[in-house]
Formats: sequence, structure tokens, C-alpha cells
Amino acid sequence: MKKLALLGGEKAIKTDYSEFCKWPIITKEMEEKVLEILRKGEMSNIELTKEFEKEYAKLYGMKYALCHNNGTAAIHSALFGLKIGKGDEVICPSMTYWASCLPVLSLGGTVVFADIDEESLCINPDDIERHISEKTKAIIVVHYAGYPADMDKIMAIAKKYNLKVLEDCSHSHWCFYKGKLTGTFGDVSAFSLMSGKSFPIGEGGIMLTNDLEIYERSIIFGHYERHSEITIDYLKKGIGIPWGGYKYRMHQLSSAVGIVFIKIFKEIFAEIDKAMTYFCDLLDTLPGIKTHRPPKNSGLTKGGWYACFAHYDKEKFDGLSITRFCEALRAEGVLSFPGCNKPLHLHPLFHDIDVYNDGKPTVIRNSQRDIRSKVGELPVSENIGKKVFSIPRFVKFDKGVIEEVFSAFEKVVKNYKELLKDDKGDPPTLGNWGLTFRV
Repeated sequence: MKKLALLGGEKAIKTDYSEFCKWPIITKEMEEKVLEILRKGEMSNIELTKEFEKEYAKLYGMKYALCHNNGTAAIHSALFGLKIGKGDEVICPSMTYWASCLPVLSLGGTVVFADIDEESLCINPDDIERHISEKTKAIIVVHYAGYPADMDKIMAIAKKYNLKVLEDCSHSHWCFYKGKLTGTFGDVSAFSLMSGKSFPIGEGGIMLTNDLEIYERSIIFGHYERHSEITIDYLKKGIGIPWGGYKYRMHQLSSAVGIVFIKIFKEIFAEIDKAMTYFCDLLDTLPGIKTHRPPKNSGLTKGGWYACFAHYDKEKFDGLSITRFCEALRAEGVLSFPGCNKPLHLHPLFHDIDVYNDGKPTVIRNSQRDIRSKVGELPVSENIGKKVFSIPRFVKFDKGVIEEVFSAFEKVVKNYKELLKDDKGDPPTLGNWGLTFRV
């Protein structure tokens, strides 16, 4: 039995495998397209951006696409498009990136958090209904780490209560739910396109909808240079100045990258899927570890596999903390960290911080009831950080490299008893408010 590297043994991984995980993938054609825009001085124009929008909408079979300078702006505009305003309640999973819901507050709305499903890490449909009130106007769905949420149940709930649905697809580019793409179920969807995402174009975001009013309200909100496109009468009278006071145009260097990437991403995603499926199949043979991915033949797919995780069963390791387990993996050469996004309902911003000097916490400034979640009310979101850990995301398939990385996991699993003696346990909370993925 080989000695663990954390305890003085040799590292299991001898190969520098970072090249097989390097992201984003930049091609010569991307470079040439960006240089073309630079040399023309057209960084702030919109012609190429509109071309990219057309292609992206066509890709998803949607009527309208609107580019933004980032995914957060796309979500903000989508919420305005849905007419979220003073006193409106919006239900959102607590365990997600803050941008999924924080723009609600700037529109005068109220965020009501729901718990997540422990397997998918997405909003738990069975926990949505108990949070619905007469003020509830919309549900925000996050397809977390590329795992499609249970859209059958969610859309049924939305229909039952006449609620709008916003899909945050920042993690779920080209992910399918039972044959249909995520981002095409709800009233509107928003995607981040920053360089770490599965569809990376530098920095940017895009919104999709089939609803003309949502689309034009989003234009009037933060795209003053496109007000000539407005056709709806009540919006026409306010053209010329962005109603939100925001300037959300995406620069065309990102559009240039997007125009190229949209032609090649399916081939790239296919190799990622091949690599990650092989890697996860190996990991799932180990006791106490279950990779975060949909069941085979479920009709759910992970697209570009943004953000890769595995579930950790502490009991199968005699109570070994996930912190100690990941520490041992890193010593063997695997960059793996415990936790995911911290639950937003525990952050002070959603309890007692007065952002806009209203004399009361911003989270309830326009609410007729105290919707703030207390510790213990969303148990899965609060405890999931000690039950999942990050795993490498391979974007290139190499059987030998993947097997070598797997050998590090296998080594730690087989020798876990050696780690129990000096295990200091987990800290009170694990994870980050934002996810930073390493390798």
C-alpha cells in the first residue's frame, strides 16, 4: 500500500495535466476576428453583436436574443422585462451565485429563498410551493453546474400559480432536459459568457425570450443605442434615454469571439463530454464518491460541463472530514476543494444591511412580511458545502492522463484511515460566495 503524499509519500500524479484542463480554448480564427474589430475601431459598434445575437437565437430556436456586457446585466434586464418591481416576491434557490437574484433588490422586489435538491444541487420543486404568497411573481431557476433542474415540476407549479419563470443558464450552455435545451422553458433566460463559462467569449451575457414585450423592455432598460428597434407604444414615448440608467452594451471584441465559437463549440463540447464521462465513470467506482451528473439515459445532459463536482459520503470514510479528504487529494497533485456556493440566505446582505438608506434592511424594504430565512430553515443549502467537492474538468480526452489523475483519488480512498488520526474536522462553513475554479 503506497503511503499518502500528505504523510510523506510520493505524489500519485507525475504529469502536469493542466494543459488538458486549460480553458478557454482560443483559435487563430478568433484572434484574427478580434484583430479585425480592433483595427477597424469598431469595439463599441453593434452590427457584429446583432449578428451574434441572431445566430445564438437561431441555435436555441428562440425569437429574440439580446447581448449584454455580462451575465448579471442580462439577468437584471430580464427581471425588468418581467416587470419585477416594488413589493414583488421572486423565489430563488439559496445555493447559487449572488447574481442569480441580487438584481431583484435594485428593482424594489423581494428575494424569497427556497432549498435545493441534494442530488442535482438545483432548486427543489417540492420546496417552492411553501414559499409562494399573493405577492409572488416569478421563480428563478438555476441549472447549477450544468445539471438541468426539474423543469417538468417547476413549469407545472408556475402554471398553477400563474408565475413567470426566469432561467439562469450561466452554467448550462447547450444542456438538454428531456430533449429540450435549458433556457427554452421559461419566459426568459439569461446566460453568462465570461471566459470561465462553457461558452466563453471574453466577457458578456445574453438574454433569450420569445416574448416581444420582455425583449423590448430589456432594450429600453439598458440599451439606449437600440431604441430605434422599439415598436410597443408605451415604450416608444421614453426612447432616447435608458430607463434603468444603465449602459449594458456588449463590446464587439466579445462578439467577434462568439461568432467564431458558435461554429466550433459542439465539437469542443463533444470532446469534453467524452473526457468527463470517462473520468466520472472511473470515479463512480470508488466507495463514498458519486459524481455530480444526471443519471445515464435520463435525457439530461451537461453540455460543456461547467463546474465539476462530486458528492462525498462522510460515513463511508468513518467520519473523515471533506476538508481533510481534499487536502490529501491536493497533496497527490489534484486541485480539489471542498464546498460550492455558500447559501445566500445566511449572508448579512439578505438580513440586516441597508443598501439604499431606507432605514430598514434592503431585503425587506418593500415587503409586507418578513421573508428572511433563519438558520435551519433551508437545511440542504446550509449543509451541502460539507458534502460536495470540486473535481478537475478535462476539456481534452487523454486516457492515460485521466487514469493517472484518477489514481490519486483511488489512492486517497484506499488509504483514508491514515488521515483520521490528525483530522481537525471541517470549519463551520465551506465554499465561497463566488466560485473560482482552479485547473
